[in-house]
Amino acid sequence: MRAIVARLDNEGDVLLAGPAIRAVAAGADHVTLLCGPRGAQAGALLPGVDEVVVRRAEWIDLIAPRVRRPDIEAYIDRLAAITADVAVLLTSWHQSPLPLALLLRLAGVPRIAAISEDYPGSLLDVRHRDPGDVHEVHRGLSVAAALGFTLSPGDDDRLRILPPPAPPPQLELPERYVVVHPGCTVEARRWPASRFADVVTGLAAAGRDVVVTGAPSERMLTARVAAGGALDAGGATTLAELAAVLAGTDALVVGNTGPAHLAAAVGTPVVSLFAPTVPRVRWHPWRVPHELLWNVGTTEVLGAVERVTARREVAA
Repeated sequence: MRAIVARLDNEGDVLLAGPAIRAVAAGADHVTLLCGPRGAQAGALLPGVDEVVVRRAEWIDLIAPRVRRPDIEAYIDRLAAITADVAVLLTSWHQSPLPLALLLRLAGVPRIAAISEDYPGSLLDVRHRDPGDVHEVHRGLSVAAALGFTLSPGDDDRLRILPPPAPPPQLELPERYVVVHPGCTVEARRWPASRFADVVTGLAAAGRDVVVTGAPSERMLTARVAAGGALDAGGATTLAELAAVLAGTDALVVGNTGPAHLAAAVGTPVVSLFAPTVPRVRWHPWRVPHELLWNVGTTEVLGAVERVTARREVAA
């Protein structure tokens, strides 16, 4: 059996789809992940994925391209070439699976499942009921289960990635350190840089070595945040290399954004400066020690770092 799993948005969303992908892979011979360019690096890290097909979706992506018939027809041809028997479409509560379901139907996929608030007509074979306020991991697993896919015996529903490479050799990481990741793709979910800088200064004053991470586009941000006494690793890692950095840290301080879920995938505790713009129950760091904070000061963040680090050490 050949299967498609689709998650068309960001890195964190794709990482949270990992358990559902593993469930599908347990019952399929080949799994193709459909994702957008913002999720491609994460897709390449997921166990169970045999192939990644990347395209910016006009109905999902934050930078939505214009709808052009030749582009759509080329995508349908690419989907048809997969020769999939089933497709599992994963979406958040505010997204519709129906545009992609239509394209997959035109590509000849015979069996498609998704959660849809809108009447799907003949686009879905399984219109799965919305499970409500559950974590995105369980939401995805429930759609996979609607087509009969469940995790293998002994496989829990934790986030996992393939073994990451070593951190870049030019990063001279301390023996023990805390990572601070100040960036976020959605401005409304981002703490001010000045407050992240205060956290770095406070951690350094408490005797902790600090590494500040970020995307290449965030180098100015990471330089500002790291100025209070941290190693600036902004733009220095791929997502896989960032996973290696996170695997070696005592804890991560971050907003509710992709690296929080990457940390969870390598078992690292998270202090999440979690903006109240999305439901906590759906998006909190999954199955690792974590604390969710927002309208707090530096002292509260430092205390949370100490607590999640202690919980990790007790669990070990």
